[in-house]
Amino acid sequence: MTLAPSHAHDSPYRPGERPSATSEALLLEQIHQALSEKKSLSIQGGNTKSFLGRPVDASTICTKAHSGIVSYDPTELVVTVRAGTPLAELESILDEKGQMLAFEPPHFGEAATVGGMVAAGLSGPRRPWSGSVRDFVLGTKVITGQGKLLRFGGEVMKNVAGYDVSRLMVGSYGCLGLITEVSMKVLPKPKHQQHLSLQISQKDALACLEKWGQASLPLTAACFFNDTLYLRLEGGDSSVKTFSNQLNGSAIDPNFWLNLKEHQLPFFKDSGLLWRCSVPSQSQALTLPGEQILDWGGAQRWLKTSQSPEAIRTAVAQLGGHATAFTPGITTTPFHPLPTLLMRYHQRLKAQLDPTQLFNLGRMYSDY
Repeated sequence: MTLAPSHAHDSPYRPGERPSATSEALLLEQIHQALSEKKSLSIQGGNTKSFLGRPVDASTICTKAHSGIVSYDPTELVVTVRAGTPLAELESILDEKGQMLAFEPPHFGEAATVGGMVAAGLSGPRRPWSGSVRDFVLGTKVITGQGKLLRFGGEVMKNVAGYDVSRLMVGSYGCLGLITEVSMKVLPKPKHQQHLSLQISQKDALACLEKWGQASLPLTAACFFNDTLYLRLEGGDSSVKTFSNQLNGSAIDPNFWLNLKEHQLPFFKDSGLLWRCSVPSQSQALTLPGEQILDWGGAQRWLKTSQSPEAIRTAVAQLGGHATAFTPGITTTPFHPLPTLLMRYHQRLKAQLDPTQLFNLGRMYSDY
């Protein structure tokens, strides 16, 4: 894959090689115009995750033209990329160097962008073992609701100025500002993999996962449904083979994990109202009618049920978790309602970074 001139991804970024910022300037111009006209904006990249959250009644500002790799140093495991860059393009470039986004972000469509990945903050099956999107973000460039282009954080972990602000952008769904650029850590792809399934009850599966979690094992994904525990083993050849021999499981197609994170398994294609329930990993079964998939070793539970949002959230809250609606239109509060104090913090952040309520107003909550 060919990059923009002077930005080959096999060498570190050098001063003077940064690509033209014309597309960034155009975004700033649109934002300043919206501010002068007192209009609200709805941020859009590839539009593959627009089904999440509440609808936003505002003019669209699209980031797709602001695309490209700014810098990539494989030896330092750091990449800086523009928000409109297709996620598939970034992953392809990393793959050429034997590296990856360790948090396995779902695309939910071919048009997914890096900005949307950060704004949604969603992670795939490897998340409990490698970390979330937020754990890998080093820095961001953001246009605030005051029309200011600010840089937070940096390209290395030791450069921590503004680091927490960059992390706040992860999972903010565009409510705090428009991300134009992000710097991230990347990791080498594991050298050895095995993909197995075991016929086992849910109770026994959770007990095994709890036991394995206390040991240093090459486990990087665990999913349970239909009385089957699916496992991915990754790491050194010896450790993977040793643990695999202990399990004596059946080999499965490695694409199972891709289909899981992209919601391409039959479970997701069948009709049913879909909820994402986040709970402590060793929580007991959700006492709700319907079908479930236990991902993240039990910490993320995909639930299809016709139960009311109130009943679902009550049951999940009793386990110490929260629930998000993944089927549009089934509730006016798709994200779990926040306690009063936490909502106050959200509102203060919005007031600091977007005092004019320019961006994605109401996407997460009615007044945020």
